[in-house]
Order: sequence, then C-alpha cells, then structure tokens
Amino acid sequence: MDDSTLRFTSSLEVDAALGYYDVMGSLAHVKMLKKCNIIPKGDADAIATGLKKIAEEMESGEFEIDDSLEDIHTCVEFRLTEIVGPGGGKLHTGRSRNDQVSTDFRMFLRDAVLEMVEKIERLRMGLIEVAENNSGSIMPGFTHMQHAQPVTLAHHLMAYVFKFGRDSERLIESYERINECPLGSAALAGTTFPIDRKMTAESLGFKKPTENSMDSVSDRDFAAEMAFCSALLADHLSSLSEELVLWSSQEFGFIEMDDRYSTGSSIMPQKKNPDIAELIRGRSGSAIGHLVSVLTMLKGLPLTYNRDMQEDKRPVIDSLQSVADCVDMMYKMVTTMKVDTKRMEEAVGKGQINATDLADYLVTKGVPFREAHGIVGAAVRHCISGGLRLEEVPLADLKKFSDRIEEDVYDVISVRRCVERRNSYGGTSPSSVALQIENARASVEEKMNFVTYESQVYERCWSRLLG
Repeated sequence: MDDSTLRFTSSLEVDAALGYYDVMGSLAHVKMLKKCNIIPKGDADAIATGLKKIAEEMESGEFEIDDSLEDIHTCVEFRLTEIVGPGGGKLHTGRSRNDQVSTDFRMFLRDAVLEMVEKIERLRMGLIEVAENNSGSIMPGFTHMQHAQPVTLAHHLMAYVFKFGRDSERLIESYERINECPLGSAALAGTTFPIDRKMTAESLGFKKPTENSMDSVSDRDFAAEMAFCSALLADHLSSLSEELVLWSSQEFGFIEMDDRYSTGSSIMPQKKNPDIAELIRGRSGSAIGHLVSVLTMLKGLPLTYNRDMQEDKRPVIDSLQSVADCVDMMYKMVTTMKVDTKRMEEAVGKGQINATDLADYLVTKGVPFREAHGIVGAAVRHCISGGLRLEEVPLADLKKFSDRIEEDVYDVISVRRCVERRNSYGGTSPSSVALQIENARASVEEKMNFVTYESQVYERCWSRLLG
C-alpha cells in the first residue's frame, strides 16, 4: 500500500480497544480447530501458547501496536507469528476477518453494556436515596414550565429513576441480541472445514451461534442499537441537567451544587456555575450525532461485508464512553447537592397551584368538572386581583363563586393536603412515592444481579481459555 492509503484505511486508532477480545476469540477458535482435527495438535498448542503470551502482554501494557499494520487483528496475527513462527498462520483456518471483527466487537459491547448498566443503577440508587431524604419536601410541579400542581421532590426525582431504569432495560434487551456468536461464518458463505460453531460460541460465553452466515457478517443492528441506547440515555441525562441548571439559579434557588462539581467565573467572583450539568446537556448532541452516523453508514449497504462498516466502531465506542462519563458525573452531582426546602415551599405558594384541587372538591359536591373548572377560574382571578392565595380566601367569599363550597374545603386545598391526598398508584403522596421507591430498589437489585451473573460467566470463560 501507498503510505497515504494505509493511513486512510487504518482502523488501529479505534479497534485497538478490541485487542484483548481478539485474542480470546482466537483462543476459542484454535481450541475448536484442534478438537475438530482441522489443524495438527502441535500447531494448535503452539498457537494457544503464543496467544496466551499476547494476552499477558496486553494486560501488562507490553504489547506493542505496529502502526504500519492496518488493524488490531493483523497486529495480533503478526505478533503471533513472531512468537510461534509460520505455523501461526494456521490460526486463520475456517474464519475471515469479517466474522472475526464482528465477534470481537460483540464481545467488547457485552462488557460495555454491563459496565453501563452498573453505572446507571448506581445513579438510580443515588437518586432513590436523595428522594427518601426528601419525601416531605414540597415543590411546584410544572407543565409548560408553569406552576401546575404541588408535588414532592422525591416524586420528581423518582420520575428520573424510572426513566433511567428503562435505559438499563433497553441495554439489557440489546445485550441479548448482541450475545450471539458470528465466529465461523467466515467471509460470508460459511466454510468447508468441519468446524464446531457451537463450541466456539460456548467457549466465549455467547448464548448461541448466529443463524445465517451472510447476515452474521453484515449485521450491525447491535451497533445501531447501542448508539440509540446511548443517545436516549444522553437525552434523559440532558433533561435532568437542564432542571438542575434551572434549580440552581437564583430565580429558583431550589438547590446548591457542591463546589467540587461547579466552576467559578473568570471575572465575576460571586458566580458559581453549574458547568458539569451544562456539559452533560451539551454532550447529548454528540451522542445523537453518533446515532445518525451509524444509521447513515448502514443505509443502502448491499449484503454482505463492505468497508463502510469499518466506520461502525468509532461512533459507538465514543458515544458509550462519553455517556458513561456523564452518568458518573451526574451521580456525583445529585448525591452531593444541597436542597433548599424552604425556598421550594415558598415557590409552591405562587401561581394558585392548588386550583385543580378546588375543582376536584366541587366535583365531589356534585358539580360537573367543566362547570367546576369555570368556577375555580373565576376564584383564581379574584385571588390574583386581591393578592391572595386560594387557601387564604374567607369562606364567605369562596361561597360567592359556588354555594357548594363548605368549611371542609380548607382541609382539601392546603398545599400539603393536596400532596397527601394524591395517593393513586404512581402519585405524589408520600405513601405512593414510598411504594415507587420500594419497586425501584427491587429493580436496581435485579439489574445488578444480572450484571454480576453475566460478568462471572465471562470470568469463567476467560479462565478456561487461558488455563
């Protein structure tokens, strides 16, 4: 190759991250070749010994990447032949780089998913703990960024706990599709050698081999799914970041960020900027862009392998790393922020936030809701003009709007009672939120058990391959 061609086609900068997985895949492959009597036992044993040495070099940082080679797979094979001689070339019997790279990428992404799920669940537990400490902290709930109804901070934060829970679920569901082994599909049509694909799949911890060799080497659905999962997770992080930015402003004053996760101004000494939240919000753009990159790269590709597919790794790996960092920083921010409950309760007093409860009260007195809506609207206008809150209006004045209103109305429209009475499943009452917390804790435990179990599967696989 011309040097410019090598530079243009090289994927080493990105696929070096797959090096250890490439060695594991090769170990499983050569053990299968040996068992199936496809290559001589002596060659297979020498290759396995050489691959184990390369694995040790990678773990110790001694493995040197040769920039004159085009990808990590070639680097591993060249190093192998340096160790064991020309017999190392027999390793590639019954496979192609097409199925090899897909297998490596899938193994890499399995670990990435487990790591991401663990980080998300840690964040969820952090949010749950903040919610538990603020089960009685009342704040305005918003629609259209206008005061709507009173809620608790616990209820608000639990909404994100369940959003992030869906992010974990999506990753786990994608993991099941990732966890199929293409190795042995060869270039596209399978191989004439009597290989045992189930053996290699099992050796590498995959649940089964892929079903169709052409699909095996052309499929990058799993890469697109990872990009999508990252992008949607980034969107949820961005949404929470936006609220933290607003809440930490002087206009809101609901929270104060810890100094460790804030920055100062270069010129204004009084400022404390929520830069971490802003950066998380900003980085959602790159995650969305990476998803578009993967989908566009795949659009219109004919079967089977095309070199365009070399471009699948950078956006997916970059997106996963960036979003994982954002999850870590979000955990640190939310678990160290200070909550100003007094300021939140003061904000609840603005905007006649208990108007819906007065309307609901009238409905219980036999007034049709639409009629009740109009009655309360008139009462709200009265409060605005008089500078009063609904619960401050004397009963005699309230009865001017409807003779159905009685003394018991004040037990309904006090802000705290507005919260306590919303005890429908999923509602904002302390009892409802307590159930949400209980369910969320069970969900976190379930997902962490999944991560632990799957991680142990791979530890056993690698131990057997290296043993």
